[in-house]
Amino acid sequence: MIAYLKGKILLKTNNYLILKVDNIGYQIFIGESFNSELKVGLEREIYISHQVRAELSDLYGFRNLAELELFDLLLSVSGVGPKSALGMLSIASVSDVKEAILRSDPNLLTKVSGIGKKTAERIILDLKTKILKYADNSLDVSETSASLGDELDALMSLGYNLTDARQALLDLDSELIESTDRVKAALRKLSQKL
Repeated sequence: MIAYLKGKILLKTNNYLILKVDNIGYQIFIGESFNSELKVGLEREIYISHQVRAELSDLYGFRNLAELELFDLLLSVSGVGPKSALGMLSIASVSDVKEAILRSDPNLLTKVSGIGKKTAERIILDLKTKILKYADNSLDVSETSASLGDELDALMSLGYNLTDARQALLDLDSELIESTDRVKAALRKLSQKL
């Protein structure tokens, strides 16, 4: 099984690239956010998940080991295929996906094409214990962040990503108590960033 490749990017499309390694070109499927970082002609290291099914043998590429491990964890859930798992890593960071799972919040997960509410709930049910068991020190799901659930959901429903929405809420004045006031203030902060 292929787990890592380093080579020159020969071609890049919307959902895959061709990486030249020792005069062999590997087609590697990648997510949108990773794709935006890559440039044709540059050398790049890519962590690989090699998926073999029936008559197919596909390679999926990631920036780092944390993304690869989360991708493989997502694939362990019934009903989640490689395209949905890759889509998850295109809309949110590893820590954001893990945080959503630990908070039992399916809203972020359902933003991915192919993942409905039932599948999102299954992901939470199947992976929450695994993520808690193997949580690394870099994942910090604080009580403050967990208590922001409804406010985060409101901002995310307006199109903001989890990371920006959470940061805007955490940066608010502690005197703001009412949830609606906090969301309005966070919206003002987020609109200033644009």
